[in-house]
This record gives sequence, C-alpha cells and structure tokens, in this order.
Amino acid sequence: MSGQRELGNFLRTRRAQLRPEDVGLPDYGDRRRVPGLRREELALLAGLSSSYYTRLEQGQSMGPSPEVLDAIGRALHLDKAEQRHLHDLADRAKRRTVVHRPPAEHIDAATLDLLEAVGDVPALVSGRRGDILAWNRTGHALFASHLDPSGPANRGNRPNLVRLIFLDPRTRALYADWPSKARAVVENLRMTAGRHPDDTLLTSLVDELTTRSQEFAAMWADHRVSPCDSAVYEMHHPLVGSLTVRQHSLRPPQDEERHIVLAIAEPGSPSQAALRQLTRATVPSARQE
Repeated sequence: MSGQRELGNFLRTRRAQLRPEDVGLPDYGDRRRVPGLRREELALLAGLSSSYYTRLEQGQSMGPSPEVLDAIGRALHLDKAEQRHLHDLADRAKRRTVVHRPPAEHIDAATLDLLEAVGDVPALVSGRRGDILAWNRTGHALFASHLDPSGPANRGNRPNLVRLIFLDPRTRALYADWPSKARAVVENLRMTAGRHPDDTLLTSLVDELTTRSQEFAAMWADHRVSPCDSAVYEMHHPLVGSLTVRQHSLRPPQDEERHIVLAIAEPGSPSQAALRQLTRATVPSARQE
C-alpha cells in the first residue's frame, strides 16, 4: 500500500475516534453520516484549510511540513507514539520506497550476556518483526513450552511472537484476556511498519496474517499504534496454573530493532511462587542431583 494511502487511512481512523465534545466543539445533536469529527472540523482545529486537509486524507497532497503534522496531531489528540507514527507515515509518503529483503537478524554477545544475567526470570529477545532471537530456559518454559527450545537458533524458521499469538492455539490459551494481548502486539507491529516500509519480510508477515486471521485483519485495519513497553497479563500455564505477571519490554542500548521481554511477578505473591515452581520444574536433571 502506498505511503499516501497509509497516511490518509491513519488520519481517517483517528478522526473517526473523536467526538465534537472531546475537542470543545458544540454538538447540536445533528445526525452525522459517519462517526467522529467532520474533515472541516478537524481542519479548523488544526488551523488548515478544509480543502488542503481533504487532499491530505485522500492522498493527493505531498510533503506536509513537520509544523503542519504537529498541528494535526494536536487536533487529533495523538499521544507521543501516535505523533511519531504520523511523522513516519508522512516521511514515507514523500519519498520513494526502495523495497529490499533485509538481512537475517542476529543477536549480539552483549544482549546474550544480559539474557543470562537475569537468571531465572523468564526472558526472551524478539527482533523487528517479532521473531524470537533467543530465550532463556524459563522464558521458553513460560511463553512456549510446547515448542522446540532450540527454535530461535534456526534463522530460517524462528518462532514468531505475532504468528504465535494469532495462529497458535496453545499460545492463545496462555492469556486470560487474549484480545488485550493481541491488540498490544498489533499496535506495536503497526509502529514498526511505519518506520520500515521497505521491509519485504514484514510486509509478507502482515499479508499472511491478514489472510489467515480475521481478528488480525480487523485490528490491523483500525490503525492504532502503541509501543509494547509494560503491561500486566493473567496467564493460564498448563504446568503451574494461573498466574499474573507484568511483561516488560526493554530495548538494548542504541538498538530500536530488538526487545528484551521479561515476565515479573509481584514479590511474595502466589504468582511468584508459580514462577519459582516453573523454574524448578525446568531445571535439567543434572542440576537437580
């Protein structure tokens, strides 16, 4: 999909989420043909002409300035992540995209050392598109115990977090509130797609999931964006039962492409006891002796 169309779709979906009362405009109770603000109302709030904003949404205007984008973002009440995504899409719309197949992702020694340093805390490292590049023993046991633990070492066929969430029944069953987890994954992937429109592997992943999962297709079409930084999830693990963990997504220094995902339970809670039980259950027999 062209950059202009992606930009227009994002603007339309965000405009549809706002009501007149949300932005201080009077609502006279008139019946609206579409939900949300009208184009002319949004243009007024952003200090733009209605015709210019209409052309922007319709993909007929190139190269809005950063100042114009900031004004539109304020009018749409975009948060920091959404504002960055808006600028990414606008930059994509005004430059020619050179499509290429990116090189295979790798994990450096420093990140592996960090993964080792967290000890028995469940942890994994994911790449740009959600491929699992590495995990520690308890990370594998918590997030994907039904998969081959050596999977991340297979560069041509690594487990992928997005595929697992939408296409793998066992991973789906891990989350009590699966829709919340699924939306977080899609919103983060949307941000990545805005930054890397030339990534053919990412485009293929989105095309595959859009075809194979109606739920993914619906969430993707909503154009919401948000980074996966930290969230609390109730999980139903087949070995240790129910537990509640906070999943933190950390970026290694000077690296926006990879994420270290940690699962931490509240100290002294039954969930922490469940994680300890999981750790004991997955200790190699040689260490148990």
